[in-house]
Formats: sequence, C-alpha cells, structure tokens
Amino acid sequence: MKIDIGIKAAKREQIAGGLSRVLADTYTLYLKTHNFHWNVTGPMFQTLHLMFETHYNELALAVDLIAERIRALGLPAPGTYKEFAKLSAIKAEEMIKRLVEGHETVARTAREVFKAADEANDQPTCDLLTQRMQVHEKTAWMLRSLLE
Repeated sequence: MKIDIGIKAAKREQIAGGLSRVLADTYTLYLKTHNFHWNVTGPMFQTLHLMFETHYNELALAVDLIAERIRALGLPAPGTYKEFAKLSAIKAEEMIKRLVEGHETVARTAREVFKAADEANDQPTCDLLTQRMQVHEKTAWMLRSLLE
C-alpha cells in the first residue's frame, strides 16, 4: 500500500537512511555500555556499575523507538551486527572517554539527520531526534564530569 504521510518518498528514504545511522550508533553504544557494566572494576565499581545499567536500559528503549520510526517512514530498519558495524561512526579508546565519544557521536548524527527531517516537515522524526540529542548530550556531560 502506498504511504501518504505528507513526506515524499525520496525524503523519507533520506531521513530513514540517517535514522539508520542513528540506530547503528545507538545500538553500538548500547553494546559498549552493557560491556562496561559487566566488566567495570576498581574503587568506583558500584557507582559506575549502576550508572552504566541506567544508561544501557535507556539505550535499549531508544533503539526500539528509532527502528519503529524508520518503519513508520516505510523502510526496513537495519538489525544485524554487520549492518550496524557498517553504519556506525562510533570509534573508541578508554572506558569513560569512549562512552563520552559515543554519546557525542550519536548526538552529532541525530543533529545532522534533524536538518533533513525539519526540511520535510517531519515533526515526529524531529521530536524523536530532539529527545535523543537531549539524552546523549546530558549523558556525555555526566560522563565527562567523571574525567575532571
């Protein structure tokens, strides 16, 4: 059935492609955060263990919202490690720094996709991306504060 939500097919494809990158970055960040939750050690174990758990739970919910928005735009959502590895821009070094970089990467990717969604008057995608930017920017700030 033809999709008629007020956004042209080419624009929906462009937005969904951008959202696929946001999804890949978010899922990659979810996996890294969960890994750090399992493997954290040292004097800040309890604090970091609980913080990472909060973060990965939020990210798990986010990947579903992003994938569902891609589907609402009429395109398939990526869902394999191979696809995520190809689409994700997240690169990393040390535990907290890598998480900061990952959250900042997702925020930048979301901000970039926001422009296309805004041009297409795609308010649901703009709303989703605004929420994601808020979460990732706040989380990056909280993690950076641990490095000071």
